[in-house]
Amino acid sequence: MNEPNLLLDALLDEAGISYAGLASRLNQATRTSGAASRYDHASVRRWVRDHAIPRGNVPDLICDLLGARLQRALTLADIGMDRAASDLPETPVHAAIAQAAALWRGDHKRSEFVAQTATLRGAAAVAAVFAWENPPDDIDVSHHGRLAVGRGDVERIRAARDLYEQMYRRVGGVPVRPRVVAYLHNHVAPFVRGAYDDATGRALLRATGGLVALAGISAYDSDQQALAQRYLLYALRLAKASGHRGFGGYVLALLANQAMYRGDYRRVLQYAQTALRGADGQLSPALTVDLHTLQAKAFARIGDHAGSRRRMRAAERILVLPENEPPETGYVQPGLVETQHADVLRRLGDLTAAQAYAEESVRTAGTCHLRGQAHRLATLAQIHGQQGDAEQAAAIGHQMLDRAQGMESARIADRVRRLANDLKAYDTQPVRDFRDRAAYLTVGPL
Repeated sequence: MNEPNLLLDALLDEAGISYAGLASRLNQATRTSGAASRYDHASVRRWVRDHAIPRGNVPDLICDLLGARLQRALTLADIGMDRAASDLPETPVHAAIAQAAALWRGDHKRSEFVAQTATLRGAAAVAAVFAWENPPDDIDVSHHGRLAVGRGDVERIRAARDLYEQMYRRVGGVPVRPRVVAYLHNHVAPFVRGAYDDATGRALLRATGGLVALAGISAYDSDQQALAQRYLLYALRLAKASGHRGFGGYVLALLANQAMYRGDYRRVLQYAQTALRGADGQLSPALTVDLHTLQAKAFARIGDHAGSRRRMRAAERILVLPENEPPETGYVQPGLVETQHADVLRRLGDLTAAQAYAEESVRTAGTCHLRGQAHRLATLAQIHGQQGDAEQAAAIGHQMLDRAQGMESARIADRVRRLANDLKAYDTQPVRDFRDRAAYLTVGPL
C-alpha cells in the first residue's frame, strides 16, 4: 500500500476546501477546457488515501486551484504529486519541513490516514540515515514567508521541549504526545513556514528537531511504533539541516532504542555505528556511552558475547560530566550505565555480576527521575526472578510499582507485565500480591 498523501490533505484543510469541493472545482475547470471530468468526493479521497495521482493535467489544475485560494504558487511536489520526487537522493529541506508539518497536522486532527502509517523496513528504514551521514549538506536553509521569525521564537520552542520532556518523565508518553503534537501544529508550523535567514533558520530547525524527536519518543512510549519512526526520521532530517552533527547522533540513538524494543538488533548496531562514525567528533560523552551500551545489548541478544563485552568496556572508559551535556542527554544519569550493563550480563547468563551492577544502579537512583527509577528496579527484580528468589523479586516489583503509579506508558506497563509473567510459576502469597497489584495498575491480563 502506498503512503497516504498527507501534503494534499493538509493543503485542502488549510484552504478550507472539502474533498467534494475540490472535485467540483476540477469538474468545472475541465468543462471549461472541453475535457469534462466526473470526479467526486471518493476520487479525492483515493488520491489522499492511496497517494494516487490523477491522469493528464489534473495535478497542475490542483496546484492552480489551491494556489489561488492560498495566495501562493504551488508545485507538484508541494501537493505530493511529483512523480520524479521519489528519484531524488534526499528530500530538499523545505519540502521535508512541509511533509513533517503535514504529519503534525494529521496527527493533531487524528486523521485516519496518519493511523495508516506503516513501519518502514529494509532500504527505506536506512535511506534517511545514509542521507544524514553523507553529502551534500544544506548550503542555505533561509526561507521567505509571511511571519518574521527571531531568536526569541526559537527560545520559546526550546523551552517548550524542556517543559514537555519533564512532563513525559513524570506521567509517560500517552498523555504527553497529543500535547507535543498540538504545540508543533499550532505554534511551530507557522514559524518553520515563516521568514528567517540562514543562521536563524538553523537554530530554528535545531530547536524544532528537538521537539519533533520528543514527539517520536512519546509515540514510541505509547506503542505507536510506525508513527514514532516517522517523527524520528523527520527529526534526523532537521538535524542535518541545522548543521548540528551531535544532535543527529542523538536522534540515531533514539532510533536504535526503538529498534532494540522491536527486536531488530542488526538495525540497532547499524544505527549506533552510523552515529559514532558520522557525528564527526561532536557526540557528547553521555551520548557516546549510550551508543556503546546499546551495541552491547544488541550483541548480547544476537549471541556475540565478545562483542558485547568489548562495548561494555568502551562505555566504562568514558567520563560523563552532566554539566557539559546538552539538554537531550539528561536521561544519561549516574547509574544508567550500570543498569544497562546489568541487562547485558543478565542476557549473557552472568547473574551474579548482573545483580551487582543492578544494585549499584538502584543505589544511585535517588538523583534520577521516577521513570528511570522504575526501569532500574525492574531490571533488578528480573535478575532476582531469574535466580529463583521470587519473593525478593516481588518485593522490588512493589517498589517499581510505587514509582510508576500514575504513569501512562506502554513501555513501563510492558516491563510490569514481563516481571509478573516471569514470576507466574511461583505460587506464594507475596508473588500473588504483586501480580494482583500489577494487573490492577496495568489494566490488562497477565
